Amino acid sequence: MPLELAAEISTVDLAAARLQMALSLGWHIIIACFGVGLPAITVLAEWRGHRTGDTNYRLLARRWARVMGVLFAVGAVSGTILSFEMGLLWPGLMGVYGQVIGLPFTLEGIAFFIEAIFLGIYLYAWDRLPPRVHLLTAIPVLVSGVASAFFVVTANAWMQQPTGFDEANGRIVAVDPVAAMFNPATPPQTVHMILAAFMVSGFGMAGIYAYAMLRGRRDRYHRLGFLVPFAVAAVITPVQIGVGDWAAHFVADNQPVKLAAMEGIFQTQRGAPLHLGGIAVGGQMRYALEIPNGLSLLAHFDPNAEIMGLDEVPAADRPPVNVVHLAFQLMVGSGFALLALAAWLGLAWWRHRGLPHTPWFLRAALLSGPLAVLALEAGWVVTEVGRQPWIVFGVLRTADAVNPAPGLVFGFIAVCVVYLVLTVATAYVLHRLARDKPVPLAPQESDVTGYKII
Repeated sequence: MPLELAAEISTVDLAAARLQMALSLGWHIIIACFGVGLPAITVLAEWRGHRTGDTNYRLLARRWARVMGVLFAVGAVSGTILSFEMGLLWPGLMGVYGQVIGLPFTLEGIAFFIEAIFLGIYLYAWDRLPPRVHLLTAIPVLVSGVASAFFVVTANAWMQQPTGFDEANGRIVAVDPVAAMFNPATPPQTVHMILAAFMVSGFGMAGIYAYAMLRGRRDRYHRLGFLVPFAVAAVITPVQIGVGDWAAHFVADNQPVKLAAMEGIFQTQRGAPLHLGGIAVGGQMRYALEIPNGLSLLAHFDPNAEIMGLDEVPAADRPPVNVVHLAFQLMVGSGFALLALAAWLGLAWWRHRGLPHTPWFLRAALLSGPLAVLALEAGWVVTEVGRQPWIVFGVLRTADAVNPAPGLVFGFIAVCVVYLVLTVATAYVLHRLARDKPVPLAPQESDVTGYKII
């Protein structure tokens, strides 16, 4: 086989492996977000129901718990696919560095089993335990969901800032898994991800009830179904923007090449401008709105600070600028749009203790869920693509970690089919759950709502 043809096949398989991993991660992370945020929102609703005696809260908690069970099962499937892909697609990573980053994956597995056990108790003991005891059984579900996200993201953070090992004569020595897990990128990246999960869950759930309210369902059940998750996401949004600034400063200090790609800085300069919009053409940014000295000020609190340009590194070591830059713009723009929506509700609540009177608010809230998902996915594109061409930053190239076996493109096609089936099946089940209505109680059993909690 000619060397040129071998190189072409290797490039195709590398692209297929990267696309397969991107699809799997991008799909799974949405489900994982609900695994982190939905239990907390459900517990909040159940707690409010016990505290106030309002059965609408308990009806909502019961319904959300059923959704939680469905999404947990789906997330288990997509998470299993990911675990196989790590070994099958990237043996150059796991075979060499598995001893370094194996600890967080082990801990995530333990957290997963704890979550599964207590989720089963929570779902099937609703009418078999005293209300307060039942509420307490959800606490391990909440904690283990957050812990799972934390452990997995620490492994990704290690890929951004590898620590906890030394290399000697081409071998990995002096392995410290704890130091690897708690690497410098862990604090900003884990906090940023966990808060994003609550935003996706809150805005996503609220959007469903916003749609129902736009169709005329303005009863207390639907109003609470909107307000509880939306309030959680709205409170977290300004905190998330602050954490995002923290994460951006970390990138500026530790990954200047990624920062240059995020902002389209091609030449090292002092007083670097902040680019709003624009695309990279011929080694420069075009059609962008420039804020003079803006990037230097935001990155280093000094309008004349030096920002390293992409010209400092070889072309082979640069990430794709347009992909990273546009994803970063989408993430930031979506975040501030959600902040404006949260402020809109806050202002209306401060004025008259209610939702904004205009239906445009509900229309915007209907879009808040997809917008939060867009911000989430765009953020991960910045994180992962901005690290390229390294799978372990500065240590191992992505091309050197991929499985050298031919035919990876067929695996990508198969996984596309699997996720298509999963998407359709999940949407169908959730649609059926959404159409279910509370079952009327017998008169002698009727509570304040006249409905049975199902």
